[in-house]
Amino acid sequence: MRELIKSQLQLGEQDIGAIHIDARSRDDIPRLLRGLQFIYTTPELREQVFAILSEVLPQRPNGEGPVSATNGRPGMTQWSILVLSTLRLGLNTDYDRTTELANQHRTVRQMLGHSDWSDGPLWHVQTLKDNLRLFTPEVLERINQVVVEAGHNARKKSPDDALEVRCDSFVVETNVHYPTDINLLADAIRKVIATSAALSETEGLSDWRQSADNQRCVKKAYRRAQQLKRSSAKDPDKRAARQEQIREAHADYLALCEGFLERAKLTRIKLQHGFGLPEAMFSALDDDVAHAERQIDQIRRRVLQGERIPHSEKVFSIFEPHTEWISKGKAGVPVELGLRVTVSEDPFGFVLNHRVMQGETDDQVAVPVVKDLARRYPSIASASFDKGYHSPANQQRLAEVVDFPVLPKKGKCSASEHAREHSPRFERLRRRHSAVESAINALEAHGLDRCPDHGIDGFKRYVALAVVARNLHRLGAILLAQDAEQEKRERKRAA
Repeated sequence: MRELIKSQLQLGEQDIGAIHIDARSRDDIPRLLRGLQFIYTTPELREQVFAILSEVLPQRPNGEGPVSATNGRPGMTQWSILVLSTLRLGLNTDYDRTTELANQHRTVRQMLGHSDWSDGPLWHVQTLKDNLRLFTPEVLERINQVVVEAGHNARKKSPDDALEVRCDSFVVETNVHYPTDINLLADAIRKVIATSAALSETEGLSDWRQSADNQRCVKKAYRRAQQLKRSSAKDPDKRAARQEQIREAHADYLALCEGFLERAKLTRIKLQHGFGLPEAMFSALDDDVAHAERQIDQIRRRVLQGERIPHSEKVFSIFEPHTEWISKGKAGVPVELGLRVTVSEDPFGFVLNHRVMQGETDDQVAVPVVKDLARRYPSIASASFDKGYHSPANQQRLAEVVDFPVLPKKGKCSASEHAREHSPRFERLRRRHSAVESAINALEAHGLDRCPDHGIDGFKRYVALAVVARNLHRLGAILLAQDAEQEKRERKRAA
């Protein structure tokens, strides 16, 4: 069975609890490792985290056999996966640097349970890619709750003390380029040609032997349509001539793309009925064809027919279709491409929970976020928001969930609302609400500025991992400060 961590130390290995971490270091790695060390060396916390980790990955059956999604991957323990996952997010790094740390950084290898002087085990970057994506957001949220409780205990906080929570949202960008309808069509056709060529090659079909040249033809047609700009001349004849050139370039571009789509559909028929390939092998090709047909329809309506495309019909990436066009009116950042995420922070700097807002706005998530907080942390006394979360229904429903909601009203207030918003407690909590921006900045600086993982599942997992890594970083910072103070007292006693 897969081990959570090796129970028997080998020659040259060191117990995790005995690892020395420099309390005076200001780097991020010691803080993350100190937080993980505290989890491991505290019996109650270790039991809770290991119980959660035991549910993460399927057990590998006894005996030899091929590794698959049903029996797990040999080699990495679940503790190693947790350590390297939090390092990847906490340092805002990629798999290559994480692999280098796992193989060459002495203290990291000790935290993984490896020797600091032997040659093995050494990990390959693909091994990390395969294993570090195995956590689910639900499991990470449970681990995060354990980390937050550990942080509260480290701050000598009683479980019965009330928590004053601050909630706000920000945009986590997806890893996409700036979208236009013609470059999205170029992406879709490129994938149609590549997928058709790959399927044909597996069966020895020569329909797409010139696929690389086909892609170059599409790119040339796309560039011609892209580089033609509307004329700014005052002569109406010149403007009309330029507009006609634009329409002709787009019409040629669409005709070329439609020709490749027809060829791809014929290839699909040959492969399915002539070679007997199963329907499941064409799912990627069918998705790419659907994307291309949608973009062709929108370009024809916009350029050739002069129609304005509704925002609800637009897709902003064929590779990350969950991407949203978000305009929050910030100075210097007119548009962000990604998804909103709401986070809730306590007075000690820990992120209590988060919510990925797929197709949601701030006012739609205020009540669900507070209900989730109240379920996880019954000691919630107040929750503060900005005006973007306001609605009359939210004012009423939040008062039923939390003792003192701090939700400023948009527009003019009535006498009772004015008295409530100018009460000493309301004003004190509202002034403190801006501190949540510090937590958001820390999340963005430690991995949550742009998500490199693919798909909505990868996006949610990446956000949940970033929250866990940030809380471990915060826990480690508190513990290292306490360690430094303890070392200072010991030096004074020795002197």
